[in-house]
Amino acid sequence: MSDAELGSLRFNVLGPLEGWAEGSRLRLSGLIQERVLGTLLLETGRVLPIDRLVESAWAENPPATASHQVRKAVATLRRRIPAGDEVIVTDGPGYRVVLGQEQLDLTQFGLLVRTARKAAGQGRPDEAVEALHRALGLWRGPILSGAGGPVIEAAATTFEEQRLAAAEYLFELRLGFGESSELVVDLRAFVQSHPLRETLRAQLMLALYRAGRQAEALEEYGRVRELLVEELGVDPGPGLARVYEGILRESPELAAPTPPPVPVPMSAPVPTAPADAPCTLPYDLADFTGRERELAELLGCAGRDYARHSPIVALDGMGGSGKTSLAVHAAHSLAADFPDGQLYIDLRGYTPGEEPVTPGGALDSLLRALGMPGERIPEDLAGRTALWRATITGRRLLLLLDNAADADGVRPLMPTAPGCLVLVTSRARLVDLDSAQWISVDVMSPQECAGLVAETLGEQRYAAEPEAAAELARLCGHLPLALRIATARLRNRPRWTLRYLAARLRDEARRLDELSSGQRSVAATLRLSYQALDQECRTAFRILALHPRGDIDVHAAAALLGTDPRDAEDLLELLLDVHLMQQPEIGLYTFHDLVRSFAHSLRSQATEGDDDASVHRLLDYYLTATESACQLMFPGRRRIPTGGEGTPVGAPQFAERGQAERWFAREQGALLGMVGVAQRLGCDRHTVLLTRNLAFQLSARGQLEEFRSMGLEAVSAARRLGELPLLGVSLSNLGVACWKLGRFTEAVEIATEGRDVAEQLGDLQTLAHSESTLGQLNSLLGHFLQALSHLEKSIGYERELGASRAEAESLTLLSTLYEQWGRHEEAAAAARRAITLCDELGRHENKLVALTDLAFAQACLGDDEEAEDSLEQARDLCEENRDPGQVALALALSAEVCHRLGRTGQAVEYGDHALDIVGSNVSPLRRVKVENTVGRYLCRRGDAAPALSLHQRAHEVAGSLDFRIEMAYALSGIARAQTALGRTEEAARHERSAEEMFTTMGVPAGRRR
Repeated sequence: MSDAELGSLRFNVLGPLEGWAEGSRLRLSGLIQERVLGTLLLETGRVLPIDRLVESAWAENPPATASHQVRKAVATLRRRIPAGDEVIVTDGPGYRVVLGQEQLDLTQFGLLVRTARKAAGQGRPDEAVEALHRALGLWRGPILSGAGGPVIEAAATTFEEQRLAAAEYLFELRLGFGESSELVVDLRAFVQSHPLRETLRAQLMLALYRAGRQAEALEEYGRVRELLVEELGVDPGPGLARVYEGILRESPELAAPTPPPVPVPMSAPVPTAPADAPCTLPYDLADFTGRERELAELLGCAGRDYARHSPIVALDGMGGSGKTSLAVHAAHSLAADFPDGQLYIDLRGYTPGEEPVTPGGALDSLLRALGMPGERIPEDLAGRTALWRATITGRRLLLLLDNAADADGVRPLMPTAPGCLVLVTSRARLVDLDSAQWISVDVMSPQECAGLVAETLGEQRYAAEPEAAAELARLCGHLPLALRIATARLRNRPRWTLRYLAARLRDEARRLDELSSGQRSVAATLRLSYQALDQECRTAFRILALHPRGDIDVHAAAALLGTDPRDAEDLLELLLDVHLMQQPEIGLYTFHDLVRSFAHSLRSQATEGDDDASVHRLLDYYLTATESACQLMFPGRRRIPTGGEGTPVGAPQFAERGQAERWFAREQGALLGMVGVAQRLGCDRHTVLLTRNLAFQLSARGQLEEFRSMGLEAVSAARRLGELPLLGVSLSNLGVACWKLGRFTEAVEIATEGRDVAEQLGDLQTLAHSESTLGQLNSLLGHFLQALSHLEKSIGYERELGASRAEAESLTLLSTLYEQWGRHEEAAAAARRAITLCDELGRHENKLVALTDLAFAQACLGDDEEAEDSLEQARDLCEENRDPGQVALALALSAEVCHRLGRTGQAVEYGDHALDIVGSNVSPLRRVKVENTVGRYLCRRGDAAPALSLHQRAHEVAGSLDFRIEMAYALSGIARAQTALGRTEEAARHERSAEEMFTTMGVPAGRRR
């Protein structure tokens, strides 16, 4: 197609179909041609098979010659469109349209909407409004109006939704500018066309209210409420209800903003604490009813005397009795008393097939909710508990701990200072939870059930059949969950009567005698929803419940079901429609625990084969997906064949590292569950490889106990397989876990076996890594001669392999060893060689370590100016480095060197910053070295008391790890500080202990820090 033709040709589908060329409208012939062209234009660039075009051209009963007529229509269109052969091209089994972005109004619309959202996100709302005006101005009427046909009409519905979303976004931005009366006419037009659209109605109400027309705004709510009840049998949603309530109260929150808010640029730094008080509570049910006695008791137990203590109120009762709904409702009622935030966490204590959330995992989630960066959260439970209690001291927080299994699981989460309120729910009464005030939640009374039916179905529908409503409640066991599921079906089936559903429930109850464990009515209600499904959905329902825990996305569902993600999503949405699944957020699905239990009850010997096949597909899927994610998260990681063909369904495609990291974080619970599934099924290869992939995530997030536990299982699985390469990998990961936990002796044993396996295989790469690990561990234990032997071997292997990156890492370990040993010239030489390799590789993550090592050697040799030059380069790299402990060490040494050079102001800044960093989630190995270094600097500047405290803390931690050299330096530092404080007798004792340790390790007196 020529440039002139390309520039002049244009099609419009946002309204009646139009084609234009050279300023003249094209004559496209008859209805069949228009439907074929319209369908191709709606999916520009995609190949549409002949069958799809036949379906579009004929609503039903296509003629026998339909395929021929479609080809004839395409030929006619090609003749009538300039350069038509290049616009409609034949591609395999069908046709596709090839057009530029400016040649189709539908493409322009999408481009303008994306431009608007990008502009708004970057703080340019005026540009966003202009783009949205242009986008909506392209619409001339319903999409392809007049063309008809089921395919086009279905597409029209989808694109109309996009138009409405764009309009709502435009009105949202204009309301944000403070506009009001000027929006009313346009909003009324949209509301008139889409009377059930609650977002548009809320925007109209807000515009009227801001224009001083409060009565009209309230009338709008009355109209939409009446319409929703008549048409759908539901009340307005919580968002619309909040606007209505705000107008009634004349809430200042609804006032027009002045001046317009300026969005925070995307590049703005993440604050260490949220700007607003966090609220992670689930939404309060708009139709919550009943429970007046329990609510009054709960509010009474909570009290208002938060200045003296932090009350604990706990709810117990059977599953489905509404404990969570009651607790959430109460939490929203009390929220104003807790201005610093309201936090919710599901502890999964009674979720079938899942392990409860550990106290450490719960604390991690709660701290992050308060804005605590992940790198500042300690690895151990004691550290997290201390940080949590320190963080919430002085804050007024409401904490809702849902679905607790036992008192041990919630006790570390309890505040120790006054000012907070803790609500706990559990199926069992946690009698060991001291100071808790307990409220037992039973089933609802018949009167409360009647109120719930009237609230959810509407007073008119309830009043027509009060006896049937009472029977319905009785058949549901007066259990809120069962009754809500039943009334949901009635809302979705407006022609059904309550009497008809009660009759169905009676039949179901008789068929479910085997489910007589006290949850019979729940099972009967769930069985009723289940029986309404077709066979495909029933099978999907049973199989999806095999997912081990947490939320399910369409890819995991597709793997379980053995289908593609699009079909899996269709099935998930169908199950969502009948309330057999829930949707915590877009794209994710989950089971209520009682619904999951019911789905598990459907398994039998007859389904065993299909169920096993589904679980194996899920194992394959997660193995493939984690491999893909790890390649992005850890580039250059050694690939290991999985030994299988992988999953037959598509794994998610990760465009960049951040996307892979977010997926891994979201799926971590499921992955832990899948490792357990693999162990139970005897799938040893999956156990080993999934553990390997998950180990990186657990290590990065500081979940080291879980890391070690899984590592032990992986080693056992590898031994059963009898495959030495997999055993070597598993031993390597387990060794890292033990090293990070400070279990040095155990780590030495594991690394030694890993080295032996590598030697047996002739695997130089693993052998080099094992020798390097053994060198580091022996260095930490003070066995310097053994450490030197291992590191020299490691460096020799790495040079033979040409593995420069690994050699640079081993050289830094060698430099550290020499520095600890007092061989400072050799330490400097090793560090310089590591720096050279890092520069040659163009990678700087290890260069910071090498520069700091060099500076330590130079400082010990008395070359403070040279040490400061090295540290200046190191500090330039600190922002790029992800290891806060290494950054803190560089800053700690900077403080000591700057003090010796007389730069006291800089020394204070560096020392304070180093201690701030190690106060959070830093390896204990780094922490003790930093605290000893800063303590030495503080003592030299005359601050003996804080120096003593740092050295004592370092000695305690180093002793627990058996970190010998830092134990010795801590003792020496304690002696120096005590001497300065006049405590000479204690100082002499500690100096003798330090000297014994230095002598044992072979560190000469004149060669120490």
